[in-house]
Amino acid sequence: MISWRDGVVRAVRGSWAGAVELEVGLDRPAGDRTSVRALAYTGLVGEPEVGDRVTLTVSALVRGLGTGGYAMVVALPDRLPADPRPGPGHVVKARYTPLQPMLLGVDEQESPWHEQMREADDLGALAVVVADLHSALPAVLAGVRAAGGGRRVAYVMTDGGALPLAFSRSVAQLREAGWLAATITAGQAFGGDHEAVNVHTALLAARHVVGADVVVVTQGPGNLGTGTRWGFSGVAAGEAVNAAAVLGGHPVAALRVSEADPRDRHRGVSHHSTTAYGRVALRPADVVVPVADGPLWSRVREQAATLCEPVGLHRLVEVPVAGLRGALEDSPVRLSTMGRGLDEDEAAFIASAAAGAHAATLTA
Repeated sequence: MISWRDGVVRAVRGSWAGAVELEVGLDRPAGDRTSVRALAYTGLVGEPEVGDRVTLTVSALVRGLGTGGYAMVVALPDRLPADPRPGPGHVVKARYTPLQPMLLGVDEQESPWHEQMREADDLGALAVVVADLHSALPAVLAGVRAAGGGRRVAYVMTDGGALPLAFSRSVAQLREAGWLAATITAGQAFGGDHEAVNVHTALLAARHVVGADVVVVTQGPGNLGTGTRWGFSGVAAGEAVNAAAVLGGHPVAALRVSEADPRDRHRGVSHHSTTAYGRVALRPADVVVPVADGPLWSRVREQAATLCEPVGLHRLVEVPVAGLRGALEDSPVRLSTMGRGLDEDEAAFIASAAAGAHAATLTA
């Protein structure tokens, strides 16, 4: 069910590519709140201004969910945006919801890349780093950059978390800093430089349209978990390994690691990684383990080895950590995973950076 509210924009708090953050006074309280932070996607609802009336949904905010820091702007009822200009594109995403956008798919018939994509069937050993959490993205990129060489990196955002790419302030800042060459939104996710029907066509677009040297695949912000073995959105990481491998790519599995998570199932190597790579992935990947001293890293190596040794499917790859901390500190975006920064949970970011550093060595 959805909780609705009307309100008036009191202030524009900030903006980034495709999104505006607002302070909205509510006509009636949402829980104990009479005003809320709200997020508007400008491509869907237009550009809100101070004094505009807005219609909001506040369900996640009232429930206090991790992605509930914002109310979401559904419409500016007194100032609707103009109709878009006629143009190509018939791919509908967030389908059959009130705000479904119609977009130009990179591989559809009206696309300038249609002929190229129609024949595309191979990634040519393209390095594809797969990660569970969106927070791994800047860390993977830091690892790629630590290896030097100015590699061209594309980001494929799957639809396990946020659907609008504009929700990710990190992606906007990474693009501005030149750390990302292009973004591709797959499945029901939307708002990238290119729109793809699924992860397979997104990967092919990264290779044949973007010309990427390395691709990073993660869900958008807003990981969903239920505390069960299979009930989490990160199972898609295993499916992404399969997609990359079947298309002739070189999958690299970034482990979800933590030294600070209070939940034992996420300490060392998270059960999300062991399930996604150990049960869902049916094609081989390089499972990257940082080489570092200490009981945590010994535990991580032992856990990672169980993904490789019993069935001989995956390859265990050890990567030295020298230089990775410095590369992470140079990130143009604030590093944060599950509310913890680099100093609070360094291992999480080192593990992702190591996967990026290894992927960089696979490029020609």
